[in-house]
Amino acid sequence: MWILYAIGSAFFAGVTSVLAKCGIKKTNSDVATAIRTVVVLLFSWLMVFLTKAYIPFSELSGRTICLLILSGLATGASWLCYFRALQLGDMNKVVPIDKSSTVLTIVIALVFLHEGISWAKGISVVLIGLGTLLMITKKEGAYKQEALEEGDLEIGGFKLWCRKNSWAVYAVLSAVFASLTAILGKLGMTDIPSNLGTAIRTMVVLGMAWIMVFLTGKQGELKGIAKRELVFILLSGVATGASWLCYYRALQEGPASVVVPIDKLSLLVTIAFSGIVFHERLTKKATLGLIFITLGTIMLAVL
Repeated sequence: MWILYAIGSAFFAGVTSVLAKCGIKKTNSDVATAIRTVVVLLFSWLMVFLTKAYIPFSELSGRTICLLILSGLATGASWLCYFRALQLGDMNKVVPIDKSSTVLTIVIALVFLHEGISWAKGISVVLIGLGTLLMITKKEGAYKQEALEEGDLEIGGFKLWCRKNSWAVYAVLSAVFASLTAILGKLGMTDIPSNLGTAIRTMVVLGMAWIMVFLTGKQGELKGIAKRELVFILLSGVATGASWLCYYRALQEGPASVVVPIDKLSLLVTIAFSGIVFHERLTKKATLGLIFITLGTIMLAVL
């Protein structure tokens, strides 16, 4: 039964990206993140009480609380960067970079947690990394052609890439912070139920998201959000909550070494929906990259 929950987690995680992108066409990404985090927080505490995982804060160690706060800050930073990248770039390119956090997590765990790495895991990392590069890169000539089409002969291909692909910076930062989230979360949840740890982290994310809204002076945009986009933002929060419910239920019943990689296959769901909803199509090179990422992820799950 746990494998069904793991698949459900991947499905809802994939749908989350599509719903979120629909909700940030005109709405500021920071504002959207703050709103959807409210929904996610409700789901987080629902998980706590459904699984009877509540422990009074007074019984938690200072180390645990500190690590969970840091993990929450990393999560918030990852979300803010991720949805900004989605707002600026194509989903088919943003999501693979974000999912490459698997590679970063393995590397960080190897260095700081002294976790071993097998040949199978090493090959998986190479496949995922290579697949990500294939999905996001274009030939230099393509950028030069874009410069010619825009009549800007002096800017050059590389400069045009920098100007048009600021989303890539946000996507990379999203992956980096997601990796830190996983490591800090692992360290912080050694003596606390995972559901409670997730709820505490989400409280930190919520606070960080709303602070960003007010620091950037975007609170005035709350009144002007189109009803259609607000619905999509709220639905993306519901999808995230549903994904977490399935994910942690799968972790309770099944091996984490299999559940986590299956969850990362949400990339397939996202790309499928992006083709249907946004008519984004993969090139042959990007398709090969997707195959590499899928094979690498499956190897992590079964070997």
